[in-house]
Amino acid sequence: MKITERTRIRNHPERAVPEETKEILSQGMVAHLSFIQDGVPFVIPFSYHYNAKTPDLIYLHGSVRSRALKHMASGAPVCITVTLTDGLVYSRKAMNHSMNYRCATVFGVAREITDETEKFDLFDKMVQRCFPDRTVGTDYNPPVSGDLGATALVEVRIAEWSAKARRENPTGPDDDKPDALDKALDLVAGDSEFGKGL
Repeated sequence: MKITERTRIRNHPERAVPEETKEILSQGMVAHLSFIQDGVPFVIPFSYHYNAKTPDLIYLHGSVRSRALKHMASGAPVCITVTLTDGLVYSRKAMNHSMNYRCATVFGVAREITDETEKFDLFDKMVQRCFPDRTVGTDYNPPVSGDLGATALVEVRIAEWSAKARRENPTGPDDDKPDALDKALDLVAGDSEFGKGL
């Protein structure tokens, strides 16, 4: 997808990685949905499903009572963000402590999926994505109609996206000068990409 004014990275543009958007969405587990309803902004976390083979679609699910999913299903524009935390970055200067991360943001419009066969197929794919060694009918029972009816499933067709990543060592003025204290604590700034990773 092409970069637009809405998806252009303005702060640290050198960290823009739009070519990694599909990979980030494929690896993530939690999506934060943002929307405005009655003039009030909301951000709600959801588990989600994404398959890079259909890169312009992302699926969120939850209770049929979910205000956020009902709002999405109305066709309102939405924004979804997925963030992967790769590690903490130590520095000798307080301001230069940081975090290495990858983040993808998508914009789109949603529709509700109500057909039980389609819902079952997508829910099974969601399980396979998170638990690839589990098989419906063998490792867990297929959902009954009542369960499918109690769970809302919303498909978001992605219109635009962007991605950003930080993969840097500490950037403080003394971070390239290891000292005895750092060596003792095994926190040598710049010694590894993520300092002491998560």
